[in-house]
Amino acid sequence: MDTLEALVYALISFFLSLQLLFWRFRPRYTEVTSTLRLNRHLNIRGGRLTSRKSYKFEFMSYMSNKAKSVNKALEEAVPLRQPVLKIHEAMRYTLLSDGKRVRPMLCLAACELVGGHESTAMAAACGVEMLHASSLILDDLPCMDDDSLRRGKPTNHIVFGEGIAILASDALIALAVQKAATSTLSDVPSERVLRSVQEMVKAVGTEGLVAGQAADLAGEAVTGAIMGGGSDEEIEKLRSYARCIGLMFQVVDDVLDVTKSSEELGKTAGKDLIVGKS
Repeated sequence: MDTLEALVYALISFFLSLQLLFWRFRPRYTEVTSTLRLNRHLNIRGGRLTSRKSYKFEFMSYMSNKAKSVNKALEEAVPLRQPVLKIHEAMRYTLLSDGKRVRPMLCLAACELVGGHESTAMAAACGVEMLHASSLILDDLPCMDDDSLRRGKPTNHIVFGEGIAILASDALIALAVQKAATSTLSDVPSERVLRSVQEMVKAVGTEGLVAGQAADLAGEAVTGAIMGGGSDEEIEKLRSYARCIGLMFQVVDDVLDVTKSSEELGKTAGKDLIVGKS
């Protein structure tokens, strides 16, 4: 199984989990969205799933469309400015690199799942990706994983130096909170915005990023569900599902680390064994 195929299987498993959640939440979901929108996002026609081939196509199309929306919003969030500051270049270098945007997509999907619209959670989704980019910069530092390759390019500290890399990481955390708190649509209740920001902040502490991908992805799904107006029951169910998805991603990542080359992965292969991770 090559890298792309492994990722596709992982993402399909994730989307199937969302499908199971939909059937659990279907009565409420029907009240807040039209049948046409339901068909478009979850590929359900006449109460039945379409063929496996069509289902996969719709899923990949959904992923691609969300990635494009997120990339556009991220570019607008950190535009090129004059004079160009080195720290600003460093922020853009990692944030706008060729990532899959799985985390913001999860945030947007969770929002839509509970009846919200993509635009409702886009600011929070951008914040989620900013936090992720910040964590990548820190992970690659010599005092951490000491890596020189990320997403097929030299890591941030290799290009800009350790000092600028650390400052860029700090700035991305601050920008993430600012983006979610001040750029969310005005018709979203302030209580939701505050709660989602609290969830994002928790996601960068010992209960989130530091704890691993399971807690990390759970925080992103919960943020989206909050922005979409999900009930407490829906939010906690999404948290539980997203934790499982996070564990699955970690397993896939660990397997690929020892079975694929650096060129295939876009980052240094075999790093876990080198640094003694288990």
